[in-house]
Amino acid sequence: MDGFAGSLDDSISAASTSDVQDRLSALELRVQQQEDEITVLKAALADVLRRLAISEDHVASVKKSVPSKGQPSLREAISMSCITNGSGGSRKPSHTSSVSIARKETFSSAAKSGTEKKKEKPQGQREKKEESHSNDQSPQIRASPSPQPSSQPLQIHRQTQESKNSTPTKRHKDVIINQAKMSTREKNSQEGEYIKMFMRGRPITMFIPSDVDNYDDIRTEQPPEKLKLEWVYGYRGKDCRANVYLLPTGEIVYFIASVVVLFNYEERTQRHYLGHKDCVKCLAIHPDKIRIATGQIAGVDKDGRPLQPHVRVWDSVSLSTLQVIGLGTFERGVGCLSFSKADSGVYLCVIDDSNEHMLTVWDLQKKSKVAEIKTTNEVVLAVEFHPTDANTIITCGKSHIFFWTWSGNSLTRKQGIFGKYEKPKFVQCLAFLGNGDVLTGDSGGVLLIWSKTTVEPTPGKGPKGVYQISKQIKAHDGSVFTLCQMRNGMLLTGGGKDRKIILWDHDLNPEREIEVPDQYGTIRAVAEGKADQFLVGTSRNFILRGTFNDGFQIEVQGHTDELWGLATHPFKDLLLTCAQDRQVCMWNSVEHRLEWARLLDEPGHCADFHPGGTVVAIGTHSGRWFVLDAETRDLVSIHTDGNEQLSVMRYSIDGTFLAVGSHDNFIYLYVVSENGRKYSRYGKCTGHSSYITHLDWSPDNKYIMSNSGDYEILYWDIPSGCKLIRNRSDCKDIDWTTYTCVLGFHVFGVWPEGSDGTDINALVRSHNRKVIAVADDFCKVHLFQYPCSKPKAPSHKYSAHSSHVTNVSFTHNDSHLISTGGKDMSIIQWKLVEKLPLPQNEIAADTSLTKAPVSSIESAMQYDTPTPPPSQPLNETVEEESRISSSPTLLENSLEQTVEPSEDHSEGQSEGGSEDLGEPVSEEPPQETSEEQSEAALLQGPRDHPPLS
Repeated sequence: MDGFAGSLDDSISAASTSDVQDRLSALELRVQQQEDEITVLKAALADVLRRLAISEDHVASVKKSVPSKGQPSLREAISMSCITNGSGGSRKPSHTSSVSIARKETFSSAAKSGTEKKKEKPQGQREKKEESHSNDQSPQIRASPSPQPSSQPLQIHRQTQESKNSTPTKRHKDVIINQAKMSTREKNSQEGEYIKMFMRGRPITMFIPSDVDNYDDIRTEQPPEKLKLEWVYGYRGKDCRANVYLLPTGEIVYFIASVVVLFNYEERTQRHYLGHKDCVKCLAIHPDKIRIATGQIAGVDKDGRPLQPHVRVWDSVSLSTLQVIGLGTFERGVGCLSFSKADSGVYLCVIDDSNEHMLTVWDLQKKSKVAEIKTTNEVVLAVEFHPTDANTIITCGKSHIFFWTWSGNSLTRKQGIFGKYEKPKFVQCLAFLGNGDVLTGDSGGVLLIWSKTTVEPTPGKGPKGVYQISKQIKAHDGSVFTLCQMRNGMLLTGGGKDRKIILWDHDLNPEREIEVPDQYGTIRAVAEGKADQFLVGTSRNFILRGTFNDGFQIEVQGHTDELWGLATHPFKDLLLTCAQDRQVCMWNSVEHRLEWARLLDEPGHCADFHPGGTVVAIGTHSGRWFVLDAETRDLVSIHTDGNEQLSVMRYSIDGTFLAVGSHDNFIYLYVVSENGRKYSRYGKCTGHSSYITHLDWSPDNKYIMSNSGDYEILYWDIPSGCKLIRNRSDCKDIDWTTYTCVLGFHVFGVWPEGSDGTDINALVRSHNRKVIAVADDFCKVHLFQYPCSKPKAPSHKYSAHSSHVTNVSFTHNDSHLISTGGKDMSIIQWKLVEKLPLPQNEIAADTSLTKAPVSSIESAMQYDTPTPPPSQPLNETVEEESRISSSPTLLENSLEQTVEPSEDHSEGQSEGGSEDLGEPVSEEPPQETSEEQSEAALLQGPRDHPPLS
């Protein structure tokens, strides 16, 4: 899914090892799956041991407390204690080690759906309800009689209270709900009703609060609030190249995750192209400077189906998709691409990431593939059309440069001969001089000029090559990573190791140079800016704007390694992130700028602001945690709890306590004083059999609710010495200060069908308690109604990340939601908007506004009008339009895309491809195929609206 194989540096491994890597990946996946199963088995074993201990203690206590009744009482005790799916029993501390799940896979269920009613069971099949009179044991609950068959996956059982006769009669009413995991509900005179959900065979019991009179009356709907993508923090330069350009609109275009960002650095606005559903890896600008082509890698959707790599050609003014190229043709991903130049961009050439690195040429006017050929098994780093010779295409990469002659549907290759010149390990980049000569930069820091020759081939030895080296120039220490031909004919080169940018005159004499400071990393992309400015993309994910006289100014920056930690300020428009790159960053969510950054000694994984807002606590991978001053970034305090990763930091509502959840299965409690500047150990919660994942405080600071890696929900009594609350139903009516636990009665409806328990990484309830935001493992952010207490609850679903979404958090006033991507390293800011109907005249007026730029552009490019299907056609727009019109939900979304900007025209201009509120898709069952149809029927011709999910 992620496609982040590693940094693309000066020494790139050969693609010939791809098969071996694929086999290794498959073996690693199998091992990980086996480790996941072992984790569940260990947790189940720990649970069984606890229940056996309960059984033995309970039998002994009943013998002592009721000796006169003899054997009948013993039978009662045994019948109660031998419960397979019970809850609320006493738990003995277990320190069973558990394997942290790094790679997350889903095992979908084949359960059938439907609604049935069972007949009353005869007395012979009734359940007995027992009651314990023991003082030291909490009451037990009987579970459902036996697991139901797969055709009845989720059941709700109701038990009515009965008198304690010798032959009691019970009535069962079963309601089957379409859900892949089984759930039961029971009622007991001592503990009340509860919901039971099964996750990978483990029962999860959630007690129904007292204020719920009739569970069957609960209805879950999509929330009226929706999300609109407002800002994307970060840039992908670590493992990409030549992916920063300046458009005539004054916007810098670049990408991160699955979003292509158009950033106006003068006006501080962003627009977003949201057509991609997985990592964007390459970008090319059309000669008209309006159209853009972007290529994405292969991926996998939430059901395990492959998402095919492809190229999207789109309009940078209207942000509408014009063509989708290569579905079913490319393998693994799109490595590099380029528009033709001699004929004003009628053709597009693409090289994919398959073992053979297939070169394909596409006719954008006829919408068809016109030529295809294998290039090499080695890595290919660049492809370009010759600017004056329309029949010449040049590719370069590991130890090669190829000159391709294109005629009709055939491509013939001639290899560049280095002769007396040293053959470089990598030919990194290429450009063209004014006289038509080819200029290459290589890993040895050398510029080579390739001139066209008329040398005849030696008889019997094959062609010598059309281009030969005419000049060699030593340009950089280390690699020449990028070349940029300027409008005035001069040249910019960017070095890898030496981090220098050098300006060359028309005769390729060095004229000016400047070095990029070390903290920004090595150079990955160089582009010409306004006037004498230039833009630089770096390996540490910075985009810099600079001149040779004035140096550099940061325009875009972000994290450089996997990102998990996120916290929002309790009353300011600030958010803090921490990642495995050891960086802690404080961002201003209004100005969209970095306030400050600090480097920790260790990778950060979790964070939380003190309610006073003056300090922030950050947990690391080694068990150490730091407290930093939120304004000065100074270190206030440092502590260590265990030697394993800390997964959650959570202050109580008044800031007097701090709870630290660890992967060593413990929750550490601290008393906090001096407004978050002094910490003293209070106690430790011991009882989980797997690592802590989430926890929340009660408003009175007396209780904590926690989740663990083996799907446990436990409750803790803090004033009583951090003791485990064995009777969990006692906590069913607590109104938790925050709700971040992913398992609980109020939120269990967010879990998808067939989940394996790792599909949801984070959850957060808004401060106004209206909605829940969910970060899932399939690159999606969801918005649910709160509470969400029914299976398969509907939600709004949003695409922007290209990796597992690791965290979500609302800003202090619920105006925005922040989400973080794991390996895509992105921070995405969503605006919460209410879905309000607009007057008809506004809709009509705005429709004309959004369509105007498209028509003007289309009039300037006649050959993009629809033509009869060629021999190898791509999917047509008609199919997409008919699908939209046939689906009420998609039609509504399409309308929203047109309507939204009219609310605020300036905001609409800055959001662009986000007019449709971040591409929401209903998760209701009737609409589940909408996204699949959308991907299968990807549009081909020009469109008047941005792409739908």
